[in-house]
Amino acid sequence: MSGIYLLFLDLPTLQSEMIWMLIGERMAEGKHMYKDILDDTGPLAAGTYWILHIVFGRSIIVYKVIAGLIVFIQIAYLNSLFMRYKSFDENTYIPAFVVLILFYCSFDLVTLSPALLGSTFIVFALGQLFAQTVLQKEGSDSVLLVGLLAGIALCFHFPLVIFLPYLILVGVVVSSFSFRQLLLSLIGYTIPIGICGLYYFWIDALPQFVVEYILTGRLGEVYVHVSYQDLLFLYVTPLFFGVIGIFLGSLFKSLTVNQQKQLQLMLIYLVFAASSIFLVNRRTPYQLLILIPPLAYFISMFFISSKRDFITKILSIVFVIGIPLMGYAWWFWKHDQKVLQEYTVSSKQEHEISRGKKILVLGNDLGYYKHAKQVTPYLNYYISRDVLADFEDFKDMADAYRNFLEEKPELVVDEDGIFQSLLQRIPLLKEKYRRSGKFYFLEE
Repeated sequence: MSGIYLLFLDLPTLQSEMIWMLIGERMAEGKHMYKDILDDTGPLAAGTYWILHIVFGRSIIVYKVIAGLIVFIQIAYLNSLFMRYKSFDENTYIPAFVVLILFYCSFDLVTLSPALLGSTFIVFALGQLFAQTVLQKEGSDSVLLVGLLAGIALCFHFPLVIFLPYLILVGVVVSSFSFRQLLLSLIGYTIPIGICGLYYFWIDALPQFVVEYILTGRLGEVYVHVSYQDLLFLYVTPLFFGVIGIFLGSLFKSLTVNQQKQLQLMLIYLVFAASSIFLVNRRTPYQLLILIPPLAYFISMFFISSKRDFITKILSIVFVIGIPLMGYAWWFWKHDQKVLQEYTVSSKQEHEISRGKKILVLGNDLGYYKHAKQVTPYLNYYISRDVLADFEDFKDMADAYRNFLEEKPELVVDEDGIFQSLLQRIPLLKEKYRRSGKFYFLEE
């Protein structure tokens, strides 16, 4: 199914993917996230892209292949989880097949996003919560692991912070955590983010880490790559089957005590996972990857528990064929209407002006980076715009002058006049650049 995307749909590089590759490239040069790179990508995700760039360079195929391997790990783990803890009346590979189909309801779900990396650890944390429904004893190791795995997920992708209130709620209500167990899980949760905070404190970048990763990406402007209507179109079929599974499991099916607890875990998780869309910095389909585990659970419950009649067969065909086809159709429709240009990285003749140069793009057209090297910390445009336009902050202005002086971008693409206003404030910098439309060329 990934081959269909790679070989037949001729999908372009996403803006997000270009940002991730540029982060890896900058970090391979010895730069630090948040201090030398202005972006709100999670610290562990940035570290992953750094390692991939060191090993493979700027390769989008590597991102696709590794994403496919992570998807396979999630499929295998979820299926084994449901089998190990007897979530259904029979052991079957139907949950694995359901997860596989759900990962292809949009073309960008199988890309190496922080959401995919972080959701993998959320899946592992769910496994420890499932263990609590069976052990019926003080399982300190699994309680600690739940918090630790959820904390690691947070360091990959900040919207996964929704797992913290979820963990507290289900720990008290469903899993009956004692106060000691709840405290232990919360301590485990704070360890990964605490280690990241300590590292950035050590390199004198703790305020930048807090502001850029935790605050700015949530309180600032969001990249609206797709609308809420598009998200509903892509996920309406999985949600339809999920709702059927919820009604079948909670109203018409006899469940064991452990299965009832698992159903409660997944139902509450579905609500919290859907709410994470309001914490994202980029509104894209891949941000809702964390919906897949609960949807897979309820959809599998429907297919396993329903009678093998004509209606079930029809619904099975609709599920298996309809979900991927809706994803393909959505891509073709948006591509033909050219409404995804700010979500994908286009390759036009005008982008050749940056080939082989050290450049900075102050705008959303990242096509200039395709054959160029990004310099200066100002990678995320919305965060950079707030910094470069804050003329009352003399530290930001001094840092900007120093950054441009040290890294000397040969070309600056100024789509909204941010660089032009900056040059008016810093005459010494203005002397070094020649303007031609929205392009500024270094003259020395």
